[in-house]
Amino acid sequence: MTGRLRIGIDCRYLRIERHDGISRFTASIVEHLPRRHDYVLLVSDDRQRVWLPDDLPVERISAPTSALEPFVARQVNRLDLDAVFSPMQTMGARGRHYALVLTLHDLIYYRNRTPPRDLAWPIRLGWRAFHLAWFPQRALLNGADGVVTVSETTRALIAEHHLTRRPVTVAYNASTPVEPRDPDGGRDRTLVYMGSFMPYKNVETLVRAIPLLRDGTGADWTLHCMSRVSEADRARLTALAPVGAVVFHDGASDEEYQAVLRRATALVTASHDEGFGIPLVEAMGVGTPVAVSDIPIFREIGGDVAEYFDPSSPAAVAAAVHRLEARWPSASRASVPEARRFDWADSAERVLEAVEAAVAARRRQR
Repeated sequence: MTGRLRIGIDCRYLRIERHDGISRFTASIVEHLPRRHDYVLLVSDDRQRVWLPDDLPVERISAPTSALEPFVARQVNRLDLDAVFSPMQTMGARGRHYALVLTLHDLIYYRNRTPPRDLAWPIRLGWRAFHLAWFPQRALLNGADGVVTVSETTRALIAEHHLTRRPVTVAYNASTPVEPRDPDGGRDRTLVYMGSFMPYKNVETLVRAIPLLRDGTGADWTLHCMSRVSEADRARLTALAPVGAVVFHDGASDEEYQAVLRRATALVTASHDEGFGIPLVEAMGVGTPVAVSDIPIFREIGGDVAEYFDPSSPAAVAAAVHRLEARWPSASRASVPEARRFDWADSAERVLEAVEAAVAARRRQR
């Protein structure tokens, strides 16, 4: 037993207006942390407090994109913490007086080196350089006392590439439980895509599959793209499909997303690579089945419930959707318990156990 600890949670990756994947992971872990320890929430912008519990103390430190990040431990040391958990792997560790657990979500950018488009160009340049070799990642992870990742798929890749000597803990992403839809309540001939339009997401294959879904009745299908989209991506994808076949919601609210998802035949994604797949869990939790790329992480999430396809083939996408149609009520019912395997409270417990183990190991070494 480590006794009652004073633990810092790095909340500097919380988005100001709307969650991305890492922001949602951070906020959800904080919300579900077991209260057997004392927590201090570390932010870099006071506006991040909107996502955080009111009853936990908050301390402000420099932003994770600051030039001070390699030396951020000097600021954190003043808080007299036993440990810090960060939802990213880039938190500076030099000179720290506390146990540190970092998070590596995926290895996508070693195979798809286009950085996220919302980063400033100097950070994009550094991001690309960082992913040209494995040794920077190894140095970061081995500079911590423990590592968290969000899937068994990524844990296997970490081991395959010998990225760390530290213990690796899986704490899955999840979604907020909702009341499932009625599997016998009808559905629209619509598909839902929730995600960005970066090249590895391969949205073009989904769009090209839409005309192939027509059957003998001639009924049309539509693909609803929920995320924000640039004018260039909108024009490019619109040109690939019949008029009206692709509906861009350009940043749907949670309510709008749920409404479309609850009437859809399936959620679809043709990604060539992913670190997890929160939209799959969200859709299955609602009772909307998923048809997705046949890649290891989606097999881990969708199990025997999902339909899988070759992401290079629009015809394979259409065939997977038709297979779901043939068993739709049973697929809808089976999707709900599959999604409930992923639970934020369980993931927060796994994170905390990793932190406790890191503190214990550090104390033994001393």
